[in-house]
Amino acid sequence: MNPIELLSDDQYTLVYNALSFGTAVMLGAFVYFLTQMNSVAKQYRPAVAASAVVVGIAGYHYYRIWDAFGHGHMNEGYRYADWLITVPLLVIELLIVLGVASDQRKKLMKTLVPATVLMIGLGYPGEVAESTGTKWLFWVLAMIPFAYILWVLYGQLQAAAQRESSAVAGAIRKATVVLLVTWMVYPIAYLFPVFDDSSGGLETLRQVGYTLADITAKGLYGLMVLGIAKARSDSAA
Repeated sequence: MNPIELLSDDQYTLVYNALSFGTAVMLGAFVYFLTQMNSVAKQYRPAVAASAVVVGIAGYHYYRIWDAFGHGHMNEGYRYADWLITVPLLVIELLIVLGVASDQRKKLMKTLVPATVLMIGLGYPGEVAESTGTKWLFWVLAMIPFAYILWVLYGQLQAAAQRESSAVAGAIRKATVVLLVTWMVYPIAYLFPVFDDSSGGLETLRQVGYTLADITAKGLYGLMVLGIAKARSDSAA
């Protein structure tokens, strides 16, 4: 069943406007991050560049989702294609800005990047499945790499906070909260069709929830990464 068929006129308008808003925020953030490249020390510019790439890719996919939605189709494939590219980049930019040593960063990337790909890849079959059992199965499977990623990143964030100045440590603690709270939205919203696959209200909440979580995890998080990079740059000056 096409999820759009579940929505009332008001619910359709809300989701449509949320997708439009997501598109505008992502593309606006893309331009902003490009203008901030030279505001941080050279070693942190790749993290800001990664932020720009993340929101740029997200902006393109949100435009495609929004356009398809306007023509009566909800293509979750665009959302998962976006996540498949941007989530590994979010992990990489965080490791860069945290100042993780090069050899340790390469070691972490060899496990974290495949884990992100596995997480997204396992989530998609459950997202598009009709069977509740299938949705639960792939949710449980995807939660295994999801939990591993959060555990490793939380440890790295805490370690970085302990070795930095108070200004940098404060920015890192805020980023930790955003990371943990925002990422928990995804597995919860994923299960809404399991709870009730005929509710237009839950489908609306799911789509708006995904959109706001993406804005936070990519746009706001990118701003926080930029803030950490600036604080680290000032500390090193």
